[in-house]
This record gives sequence, structure tokens and C-alpha cells, in this order.
Amino acid sequence: MYEIFNLALIYHDAGITMNTNPINLAVRFALEIAMLIALACWGWHLSDNWIKYILAIALPVIAATLWGIFRIQNDPKPAPVEIPGMLRLLLEFALFGAAVWVLYDMGYVWMGAIMAVIVIIHYLVSYDRTWVMLQNKPYKGFVK
Repeated sequence: MYEIFNLALIYHDAGITMNTNPINLAVRFALEIAMLIALACWGWHLSDNWIKYILAIALPVIAATLWGIFRIQNDPKPAPVEIPGMLRLLLEFALFGAAVWVLYDMGYVWMGAIMAVIVIIHYLVSYDRTWVMLQNKPYKGFVK
């Protein structure tokens, strides 16, 4: 854990924010995809009839729509609906939390626990973005 904080200081001193680090961005993207897959699998397992097809498509589509529409100021792309950082953080935690819960609900307890730990580490490593969002300030890490 000490090495993570040393790396954060090195990046900070070089003017690189941890949130825009390519490895951290790849982890975030993988978490987002894992969330959508978990929701689709859960929708598929909720029913034994034709409704499972609808749920397997609708649940991840709803999650991706919420993720893409409600964004903070200065996200990489313009926000269709701009919301305060704290609300966005709550939305992200709710969606990742839902993914962890559905993995647990489907019997993938360890997979859910691993995902939860990776999400927590990701937000700790992305301390610059997380802190700004908690203060409801516009995030300037993506602005060139």
C-alpha cells in the first residue's frame, strides 16, 4: 500500500493526476464493463421464461444510460445532464454496489468481494477526482 502512495506522489509532482493515469483508466473501464456484465447475467437469472431476455438487455442498458447521461462538469465529454459531484459519486457507488450485490445474489460471493475491493482501491487511487467530487467542485483533471 505504501508503494501506491509513493507512486501517487511521483505522479503528483510530475503534474500527472492519478485519475488520468492510463492504467487507472483501464481499470475503471474494466470495472464499468464488469458492472454491465454482472447486471446482464443477473437479469438472465431472474426468470426462467422470455422475460429473462428483456431483463438481460434492459438492466445494463439502464445502468449505461444513467452512467452516460448524468455527469459532472469537465468530464471528458460534455454532460447531457450536469449534476453535482457528490450526486455523481453516489450514482457510481450505487451502480458498482448493485453489481457487487448481484454477484453475491447469484452465488459469486468471492467475485463480488474482489470487485468491491478493486472498486474501493480504484477510488482511493483516484483520490484527486474523488476528493473534488465530494466537495461538489468541477473536476479539472480532464481539462487540457
